[in-house]
This record gives sequence, C-alpha cells and structure tokens, in this order.
Amino acid sequence: MSVTVDKALGKRFLKNFRPPEGVPIQFEVAPLGTRLGAQILDILITYGSGVILLLLLAFSDLLAGSALISFFLLFVFFIRIPYYVFSELVWNGRTLGKRITSIRVISADGSGLAPYQVTARNLMKEVEVFLPATLLFGAGEFSGWERLGALAWALGVLTVPFVNKRRQRLGDMIAGTLVVEQPRAVLLPDLTVTARGAGVQFVFDPGQLSIYGRYELQTLETILRSPPRSAETRKHVSQVAQTIRRKIGCNDALPSGAEWDFLLEFYRQQREFLESRHLMGDSREDKHHAAAGQE
Repeated sequence: MSVTVDKALGKRFLKNFRPPEGVPIQFEVAPLGTRLGAQILDILITYGSGVILLLLLAFSDLLAGSALISFFLLFVFFIRIPYYVFSELVWNGRTLGKRITSIRVISADGSGLAPYQVTARNLMKEVEVFLPATLLFGAGEFSGWERLGALAWALGVLTVPFVNKRRQRLGDMIAGTLVVEQPRAVLLPDLTVTARGAGVQFVFDPGQLSIYGRYELQTLETILRSPPRSAETRKHVSQVAQTIRRKIGCNDALPSGAEWDFLLEFYRQQREFLESRHLMGDSREDKHHAAAGQE
C-alpha cells in the first residue's frame, strides 16, 4: 500500500489497499480540517451531555460549588472514553462526528478494525488532547512550568499529522489505524440492465445477498465496468468470483469461463435486494452494517 499526493486537488490517496476480500480499493486520506470538525462535534456531544446533567443537578440543589464542578469533570471523563470506543466499534470506525463529516477509521493493514485498535487510539487521545487541555485550561492549581510543558506537548502532537503522508496522529501510529473519507456508494443503472440481459443462470437466497452492502456493491461495480480482455484480468475476475462464492457459501463448482456471468448476476440480484431493503428502512451501507442487522 502506498500514498499518492494529488497536488492539484490537495488530496492524498491510499493505493492498492487490500481488505480481507482481496479486492484492491482506493481510499482518500481524510483532510485534517474534516477530522478537526468531527472532533469538535464529538466534543460538543460528550461535553453537551455533561452540561445538561450539570444544569439539572444545579437546579435540583443536589450538588453545589466545587462538588458540582468535580462531578461534571468526572462524568465527562467516564462518558468520553466509552463514547469514542463504543461508537467506533458499533459503527465500523465512526463516531457521530465522523458520521456527520463522512470519515471513518480503518485498519492500516487492510484487516478488519479490531477492538484493541479502537481502544488504543482513543486512550492515546486522552494523552494527546484532553490531558494537555486540562493542564492548560483547567481551574486546578497548576504551575506556570506545568502549563508551559502542556503547551509544548500539545503543539508537538499537533504537528505529527502534518509531517507524515498518511496524516496519522500518535494514536493512529500506535494502533495501526488510518482515518479516511467514507466512500459514497453511488450505484449506476446501466450495469443492472446489462446483467439482466445475460439471462438468469445463478440464483441467490436472501441470506447470501445480505452479506454485503452498498459499499461492497460499488467496489464490484468498478470491476464490472471493464470486461476482462487479458489473461491477467481474467485471472483477477476469477479470484474475485471465488472470493465472493466462499464468502456467501456457494460450495458447488463454478463452470470454467462462467465467472464473469456469475459476477454480473450477483451484482444484479444483490442490487435489487439492497434497494428493496432500503425501501423498508434497512439501508445496508457495508458488510459490517449488514452483519449487525442480522444479530
């Protein structure tokens, strides 16, 4: 996997990123401005809930003065870490802020995002962001040297994403993660027409069609845009077909040369299945969402 920089657009792309399915995908590295916006939204969500509770306690006279402030700080601390970890685990690398700004966390080695990676990157966020912020702006008795050290640390960690091509902060480096733009699944209509005209040779049941989501369907669409014309591309199509067949549990033998027709028919039937589910309020964005919906 390599990173290329488009100077004209000011964007960075991950080339030859290989997820578990083995199909190379290109991701755009999330801009730092977008990541900052997502972080601000998440801070507003976590601290906003703390402020609401603080006001309720203040008006109810259950706590007052320094006890109220201490409770607020403890509440925010104990809700902040679970919020980041739990939301990124449930929503496949996305918090509410990341969902709104259309970015997500992925594993840098192409494997599925593991719980230890999500936990590590978010615990490091405490050290990188919130601890120095507490020393700088907290109301506690901190000396000038302590505040100066916190400022130097904050400036140091803030420069890290600027000096590496993949825009990783320290937490991402330790956890082996990347933050990328969430690809928008825009499915084009003409491939379904082409597939339908080929005739139905394969039939897939709902359980098989629910394994993948719109994102994986878009990835398959990019492959089907160019029919295989060389031995190498035909081999690649065969590998993709066999990978999908293993994933959905097709154990019968696939006739030689039928891989392209298999992929076209799978694309057509899965698209129709996803669109019908969408009308019923079940928008399956990717394979992780689909799996969660089945639990």
